Amino acid sequence: MLNINEIRNQFPILNQKINGNQLIYFDNGATSQKPIRVIDTISNYYKTSNSNIHRGVHTLSRTATEQFENARTTIANYFNIENPQQLIFTSGTTDSINIIAQGLANGVLNNGDEIILSSYEHHSNILPWQLWAERNNGTLKIIPLLENQQLDLDKLESLITNKTKVIAIAHVSNTLGLITDIEKISTLAKKYNLVLVVDGAQSAPHMAIDLQKLDVDFFVASAHKIYGPTGIGMLCMSEKWLQNLPISKTGGGTIKTVSFDKTEYAEGALRFEPGTPNISGAIGFAEAINFINEIKIDTIYNHELDLVQYAQKKLEEIPEVEIYGRAEIKAGVISFNVKNQHPFDVGTLLDKYGIAVRTGHHCTQPLMHCLGIQGTIRISFAIYNTRTEIDFFIEKLKKVIQMLS
Repeated sequence: MLNINEIRNQFPILNQKINGNQLIYFDNGATSQKPIRVIDTISNYYKTSNSNIHRGVHTLSRTATEQFENARTTIANYFNIENPQQLIFTSGTTDSINIIAQGLANGVLNNGDEIILSSYEHHSNILPWQLWAERNNGTLKIIPLLENQQLDLDKLESLITNKTKVIAIAHVSNTLGLITDIEKISTLAKKYNLVLVVDGAQSAPHMAIDLQKLDVDFFVASAHKIYGPTGIGMLCMSEKWLQNLPISKTGGGTIKTVSFDKTEYAEGALRFEPGTPNISGAIGFAEAINFINEIKIDTIYNHELDLVQYAQKKLEEIPEVEIYGRAEIKAGVISFNVKNQHPFDVGTLLDKYGIAVRTGHHCTQPLMHCLGIQGTIRISFAIYNTRTEIDFFIEKLKKVIQMLS
């Protein structure tokens, strides 16, 4: 049985008070809090094993290398990646997408090609493709939204032409919490031999991800949204691309041999990991996965779904509130506005009660344009959040609405 108090006790940051009130952290979509075991694991690495990896023969180097590669295996197993070498450590989702875009730009994408994105993409999954398109006479095609803000996937096939090369899409909208039907998109991608890039930054924290079953070309995610440290993320690529994706960053660690005439690059993950990697971050990432494995990701999913449904029902009872992306099944996120009030004002006043929410465009300005709004107030949940916190939030939101009226 889920013991929330036991789980909450593992997160030291939750014990503090903000403006005299117990912290209620509803900004997990931006970054999740870290359990003490992750913090201790990173600290212990620096206390006992700190050394550079892969090339040292001394004990500390061999120990650090083993911990780093064990972390790769732990994370690969969690996402059911067949070969751990398919998992590349990056600085996060943004870095991962840039590596993909820059790699595909070198011999895969041709002048005038097309890339398909969705209307609710994060800027990190727009800008690298947009930059390529501007430099190469390319075109970005956008999957439109239905009235309920779900993607109109029936229009997707009509966007595909003989110039289309890539579909890059969020598994879960970071603003709306809506879940994309990746299987349907994958079927079309295979039918037309398109490269499929899936941004899993917002799906990985909330639901089970089986990458052998998902069977996409690229999948990316960030550790800091999955109870892990900042500055570390993952790029999983299919075996085909592990061998064939042109590298965009080079340096020590990526090579077999170097001469002034020719360089022979390493195989597997090391080919994409130049320089000294974020060793402690990778080890902390793996410990966050161990934390999730003990609780079980299905338990996390069900708990957060209960919170989303409960909070959405409570918000629907407030006449002044407008919710975006209404759906029974969402991944830990609700975006809403208070009619005739700026999201920033609402968020600032909620902070006075110790409630941390996110306000603004959430790095999805094209989506805001589609919705005809400047931004939203976003609440996003994690395993340590509770219905009691939601009740307090609703109570104070009503008070904030009265104050602003």
